[in-house]
Amino acid sequence: MKWRKKGEKQAQKPEVLAVQTAWEEPFAHFSSCAPAGTGERRLYAALRENIPIIDAAIDKILRLVGSFEILCKDKNNSYQINQFLQNVKVNALECGIQSFLNSYLSQLLTFGNAIGEIVLTTSGEIGALYNASLDDVELRECAPLSLTVCRREAGQSVPVRYPELVVASALNPPPGCAKGVSLLHGLPFVSGVLMQIYRTIGTNWERLGDVRFAVTYKPSNDATDRAFAKDRAKQIAQEWSRAMRKDCVSDFVAVGDVTIKAIGADNQILDSNVPVRQMLEEIVAKMGIPPFLLGLSWSSTERMSSQQADILTSELEAYRRLLNPVIEKICTLWMRLHGLEPKFTIEWDTITLQDAVDLADARLMNAQAAQIEETCKQKEAV
Repeated sequence: MKWRKKGEKQAQKPEVLAVQTAWEEPFAHFSSCAPAGTGERRLYAALRENIPIIDAAIDKILRLVGSFEILCKDKNNSYQINQFLQNVKVNALECGIQSFLNSYLSQLLTFGNAIGEIVLTTSGEIGALYNASLDDVELRECAPLSLTVCRREAGQSVPVRYPELVVASALNPPPGCAKGVSLLHGLPFVSGVLMQIYRTIGTNWERLGDVRFAVTYKPSNDATDRAFAKDRAKQIAQEWSRAMRKDCVSDFVAVGDVTIKAIGADNQILDSNVPVRQMLEEIVAKMGIPPFLLGLSWSSTERMSSQQADILTSELEAYRRLLNPVIEKICTLWMRLHGLEPKFTIEWDTITLQDAVDLADARLMNAQAAQIEETCKQKEAV
């Protein structure tokens, strides 16, 4: 133990502060399992707007889901209900239930929930189908097995007057929750990195692609040159600007020690193929669309393409199962309003992702097999 003299102050040890900079995830606010509200819906809409491959993948899904036909025991009833579905008014400018289902499924995949309304006329007929915006409604979970749809009026949420005319769906809702999860959930961070790469590529090309020149004039040790260095620099600048005009090609002539160097021409732009492909692979894996359908010419074998087509077929069938309750509710209401028994089946078109040549070869082989079998039966009969 050291003793200090009287009146001597004890030396204070300097305090060391460790400052730690925490990195905040830019999309941490949107990392909840279920949609948080208007803010997250705007985020998903921005993803479709800024990342073309995401918007293209959703549009491909809408077209590949295909159309359907209602089959009843009575062919006359089947004809009438199919005519109604083809000609029913949808929203303000569209016609046919296929337009309604395309908007409905697009809203379901993008935001995780979809809301639609069956509009009746004064005579008690189905007059139109309407795709409601999620910003105008609110979903309330009053009980574990019930859902109340409310509309927003003057800052308040009021339950809809006729809930039996409202159709609602949720995409992969978490347990105990009626709000679905968007198909784009998990893509904001990956899309942000991809947008940053694209933005950097544009900036680098703007800097390095458009070559700029540095013109340097060094006066000699002569007193006359140093005295008129400023004037000569201005003259050189004027002549260089005239020589670099876009409307004509001219030569540049200077007297003295003048050096011209290109700015940025020697620098090499980073190769972005690998990181961009990594981000696109994450997006394609999330969307469930084979790369060749999105115009991505990645190396793949014929067997791999057929397996990807089979996986996409199962995905499309899952989306069809989500649309079946909506179709059944609309058709059931129409048949009851017309005094018919609501017994029908929904017959979807067959999903074919193969080329026409493959289909033709398959039909040819089936015909040849049938001909061989018929020949064998005739020989056995003889």
